[in-house]
Amino acid sequence: MQSALSECVSRTVRRYLADIGDTEFGEGLHALVIREVEGPLLREVLAFHEGNQSRAAAALGINRATLRKKLAAHGIS
Repeated sequence: MQSALSECVSRTVRRYLADIGDTEFGEGLHALVIREVEGPLLREVLAFHEGNQSRAAAALGINRATLRKKLAAHGIS
């Protein structure tokens, strides 16, 4: 049985693929999904932890330096 998050991702990817049909992915589907999902994930986890980067990093399973690098890459302060 899939988790609720996994089911949501599956449903969204199926819908996206149906919408674009045979369109080529310049960067690859994996890179596209990671680029589109990572920013909102970081924003939501950071907001949930009221801007505390140490707690957000721990929740994400990454160190704070990596979180800061990812936030900068996505233009999130």
